[in-house]
Amino acid sequence: MIVRAVEAKDRAAWAALYAGYAAFYGVAQTDAMRATVWGWLMDAGHGTEGLVAEVDGVVVGLAHYRAFARPLSASVGGFLDDLFVGPDARGTGAAEALVQGVADMGRARGWTLIRWITAEDNYRARGLYDRVAEKAKWVTYDIKL
Repeated sequence: MIVRAVEAKDRAAWAALYAGYAAFYGVAQTDAMRATVWGWLMDAGHGTEGLVAEVDGVVVGLAHYRAFARPLSASVGGFLDDLFVGPDARGTGAAEALVQGVADMGRARGWTLIRWITAEDNYRARGLYDRVAEKAKWVTYDIKL
């Protein structure tokens, strides 16, 4: 398994995986929305970056992440926005490899932590997360604008 930065050649595989991710969370996502995110990933000036997991030349998973300021600690952390592995590749270690890939990127950049959220009922993923990270004490709130 190879974890690497997403590249232009990955668009079709990435789009299929990202559509699967949206479906998993019940989010109505359009081709235009995927095109916007793809544009962010391909724009070195945008803060959103991506990794893919590849097995035998086939992209089987994705991770999107970005830096965020941590004013209270006067440091920078990384936020793992999206993590998804296609159903056929689950159990192969791809999800853990992607999480570790983001963590490695963060270490190389001097980030102080990697943070992410997941759905309360995402039990399979939470099994991995409980093994590789510490559950934060923070409660998340949203204001829809």
